[in-house]
Amino acid sequence: MNLTAPLIVQSDLEILVEVDNPNYVDARDDIAPFTELIKSPEHLHTYRISHLSLWNAASVGLDSDEVVARLEKWSKYPLPSAVVHEVRTYMDRYGALKLVARDGKVFLESEDPLLVEQAYRIAKAKPHFLGKPGGNALEVKPEARGLVKMELAKADYPVEDLVGYVEGEPLEIGLRGKQLLRGGDFSLRDYQREAAAVFWASGAARGGSGVVVLPCGAGKTIVGIVAMSLVKSKTLILVPNVTAARQWIDELVDKTTLTRDDVKEYSGERKEIGPVTVATYQINTRRTGFDKDGNPLYEHFEIFGKNRWGLIVYDEVHMLPAPVFSKSAQMQATRRLGLTATLVREDGRETDVFSLIGPKKFDLPWKTLEAQGWIASAVCREVRVPLDEPLKMVYSTAEGREQAAIAATNPAKEEVVRELLDKHSAPDDRVIVIGRLLAQLERISANLGLPLITGSTPEAKRKELYDRFRDGDLKRLVLSNVGNFALDLPDANVLIQISGTFGSRQEEAQRLGRVLRPKKGGGNAYFYTLVSRDTCEQKFAMNRQRFLAEQGYQYDVVDMDE
Repeated sequence: MNLTAPLIVQSDLEILVEVDNPNYVDARDDIAPFTELIKSPEHLHTYRISHLSLWNAASVGLDSDEVVARLEKWSKYPLPSAVVHEVRTYMDRYGALKLVARDGKVFLESEDPLLVEQAYRIAKAKPHFLGKPGGNALEVKPEARGLVKMELAKADYPVEDLVGYVEGEPLEIGLRGKQLLRGGDFSLRDYQREAAAVFWASGAARGGSGVVVLPCGAGKTIVGIVAMSLVKSKTLILVPNVTAARQWIDELVDKTTLTRDDVKEYSGERKEIGPVTVATYQINTRRTGFDKDGNPLYEHFEIFGKNRWGLIVYDEVHMLPAPVFSKSAQMQATRRLGLTATLVREDGRETDVFSLIGPKKFDLPWKTLEAQGWIASAVCREVRVPLDEPLKMVYSTAEGREQAAIAATNPAKEEVVRELLDKHSAPDDRVIVIGRLLAQLERISANLGLPLITGSTPEAKRKELYDRFRDGDLKRLVLSNVGNFALDLPDANVLIQISGTFGSRQEEAQRLGRVLRPKKGGGNAYFYTLVSRDTCEQKFAMNRQRFLAEQGYQYDVVDMDE
């Protein structure tokens, strides 16, 4: 028993962590690889050990003995036997079932024949097997490799895929180093090189598929580019939108030996395929009709199957749409790299990302990168704004989503935006106002005289406004949800969030990331969230902040006077 330790480990796999304990930071960092944050009130945070968090830890070499040792080191009380049993059981399951290739065929095998028999009896996996178990192996339909992994993971049997990959069309690609076309000084950071190397694993069967998790502003695109230089093969890059596609193209041409002729865009506006093709998720999930059985047809999915890709890069992999999941299940013979700031999915499909794209291969705590100066220090502040009396009455008689809309569009938020704009009006300040509801954004844009970018803003107009913002000609910009992902505005140092997608942790992390790129002179970033007091927005805000609290960020709460 060690009563000065910060953890209380409970038999239901939840862990209470004393925030005010002097060992809090070290303990939190030790348990982060195999836990996830559930609740983060001021003094006592709650973490949970999940099967998926254990499998991800096992996939990068952490074993059950080390996990148990870390829990014992920081726990006030002896570990419940149920926790030790659960950790050992589920960590040791990773790799107990393997997919391997022999004589041109794919087999599911294990040293334990009983495990193979149990896998065969899983109803949704059974149609994907050929024949019945024979000893410690079971033949798998080659095209069903991804589906088998997905169904077995759902049944708590994670599979290590050692089948390997087809070789795509060769593509010679090198890094420019400091010889950039756009000027500046570029050199690889150690963690970027390490992340790509862990993914590649020297081309071994254990490498070539997985997810790299780094905060916005830490250079995930560079990790993707380095991975491409290691694979040296025809590459498909999937991104959230056209703006992101063109940013990738610019980075590839600037920082590699590829030319504009080598890198093509496949989107709603252009449909070209080259040695490197950057395609949007939207174009690949655009339905073009239905087959005779009523199943949707996705015409542009031909980009997947009709080309000999050696690598597929999924940018913002946490937001994969369902049809891309489906197609990815059929593309398991192609190397796959997922890039994201957070693996959190509000629909609970993290296990599908694990099965179809690969386990988490590399992750660095945001605060570690902040301490090293690679991302800016951030001041996070929740500003609680009251509803006026008439609106309180309207809110109290409303229901569900109507209440959420009333809270989100609270007119009193506009005055707070004005005050924050006055506060951050120094020559170097670059301020983004971001929200979800278009009517609210249009009102603030009109009343405050600020340019607005939404999903309907033409791409040329977006580029013009983004360029003006980067150049400093424009210092304030209002964005809809188009600003959530893959937006390169490195000088933005203040973000004011006026409404969001309910309790989305993923969105909170992405929006903070918009202002995390290092600032000239080492200045802070400021992240404000405006929340209507005593409404459902307060509950949403607590959930949204959970992921960032896990990364070490604390939110100050400011109550506006009524």
